[in-house]
Amino acid sequence: MLRYAPRADNPGAMRPRFAQDQDPIAWCAAIAALFLALVWWRLGTPSEIYFDEVHYVPAARKLIEGVRANPEHPLFGKTVLAAAIHWLGDKPLTWRLPSALMGAFGLFAFARLVWFASGRRLATVLAALLLATNFFWFIHSRIAMLDMVMAGLGMAALWQFAAACRLPHQARWRLPLAGVLAGLALGTKWSIAPALMLPGLLFLALKLRANGWRFVWARKGGPVEGITLIEAALWLGLVPLAVYWLTFWPGFGWADRPIDPWKPLAWHEFMLRLQDSVRKLHPYRSQWYEWISNWRAIWYLYKDIDGAQRGVVLIGNPFTMLAGLAALGWALWAGIRKQRYDALAFVALYAVCLGMWPLSGKPIQFIYHYLLPSTFMMAALALALEDLWHRRDRWHWLAPAAMVLSFAMFAWFYPIISGYPLCCGRPSYQFWMWLPSWR
Repeated sequence: MLRYAPRADNPGAMRPRFAQDQDPIAWCAAIAALFLALVWWRLGTPSEIYFDEVHYVPAARKLIEGVRANPEHPLFGKTVLAAAIHWLGDKPLTWRLPSALMGAFGLFAFARLVWFASGRRLATVLAALLLATNFFWFIHSRIAMLDMVMAGLGMAALWQFAAACRLPHQARWRLPLAGVLAGLALGTKWSIAPALMLPGLLFLALKLRANGWRFVWARKGGPVEGITLIEAALWLGLVPLAVYWLTFWPGFGWADRPIDPWKPLAWHEFMLRLQDSVRKLHPYRSQWYEWISNWRAIWYLYKDIDGAQRGVVLIGNPFTMLAGLAALGWALWAGIRKQRYDALAFVALYAVCLGMWPLSGKPIQFIYHYLLPSTFMMAALALALEDLWHRRDRWHWLAPAAMVLSFAMFAWFYPIISGYPLCCGRPSYQFWMWLPSWR
């Protein structure tokens, strides 16, 4: 049971007191281990490159040779993939190994983030289970793309920041570690950037509120007591940028058209031009409002391969994607009316990670860009279900029912999100196509 203490501003209102002896770290590790085991099963199937592996596996092979490839994205994720191929061999299992390991690690890091942000044991366990079964995290843990390396490192960076806030006596090693992890995540893919900006903005806002015009050098107040804004800017600003630029190190030594280490702006202008140059319409393109409604899918694979008809379709869990939207509404209300800052934090993370796409100049977008927003939505859903679970009325049964539904949907769709042999030949995919837009 959680310990509760009265709030200083309202003795009648009760909130959970952070208690380290209630830490569900063993549960977090067990869920991550079971998730890795499920991801690992048949990880080498399909035995051929599929979907966007066509970009990243050849790019990793060229990196091993010291040749420039896929320059529109940062280098760290491809460097990790190249290292796996170089050390363990060029085969399907190896291509997907970094995503599988980072998927399990990122799931654990996400659970730790929820724990340190909320101090709620049940919500932490529910969040890990919801993310493991939301389809997005599982599918991207089984494919050699950059997304899971980025997401796993990003969750770890946010975890370390949240832990520094809860345990200020550990802040001087957790904040630098958060900065290093943030730089590596950004050096994998830029999609994580909005989420990584929020800790620094939170530091600025709380220091300003607590100290007025002395906020720059004041130690009082803020998310981490005793840390000045200047020090926070070093760990959460300069360190991530330095680490990010160092992830381009392999490119500094390319024999043909190397990256100039002294001209980062010029290289980034080049990267942006490459990304904006892709304007040919794609049959699976979609918009942000189609992602939140789970309306548009992408077929990563549908092919007779390895002795069977197999498919991998990227959609969200039909239950949790819609229940999560209601949970976001609850989290916003609870954050404002009940001062549930944990809930408000995950609403903010969802909003900034989704909001970048309507504002982005990227002409062609896909539902896989919803990976990060859907992750933070699972945290909001877990907090909402935990609140419902502890209610003493006739509706509390909805919380365990929601978890059963999440697992049931995952089990039902497992064949079509994992490349499992489909039983009835080519038309068999129609069994799972509940919406015409998923075809």
